[in-house]
Amino acid sequence: MTNEDLIKLLGDKFGNKISGVNEPYGLLTIETTKDVIIGVLGYLKESAGTGFNYLTDITAVHYPERNHIAVVYHLHNMVDKIRIRVKVFIHEHTPTIPTATVLWNGANWMERETYDFFGVKFEGHPDLRRILNMDELDVHPMLKQYPLEDPNRVDKKDEYFGR
Repeated sequence: MTNEDLIKLLGDKFGNKISGVNEPYGLLTIETTKDVIIGVLGYLKESAGTGFNYLTDITAVHYPERNHIAVVYHLHNMVDKIRIRVKVFIHEHTPTIPTATVLWNGANWMERETYDFFGVKFEGHPDLRRILNMDELDVHPMLKQYPLEDPNRVDKKDEYFGR
């Protein structure tokens, strides 16, 4: 199956819910909406013509200038040796999306990690809680809401180096 065939299958099935089709660095990437994400992922996994039965990763990317968080799914068809990236943009102030644990048990820990670092709440997740950070941590460290460097660092001050 070629990428063009896959794009046509998805377009026929989901219509205008599939957008942003491109191939950065040779990796087929599509965008969809959170109301059909489980349908798209299920179709990619279970349809006879697609065969993306392996969920490689779930992560997120924060776009503060657009007030969005992109939830990113990487799927792999190991028979045909093709991969696809599926993105869903959600608003950063209401970061909720349905859980993919209904399709892959392995999504459990990936979604917990994405929740832990980005604050994305996966609706219907069986055990959504922090997985790597302390339970007491009241922030999500991968959100781009914090300065990149500590303003109190002394090794960056020019006056200490005669500049």
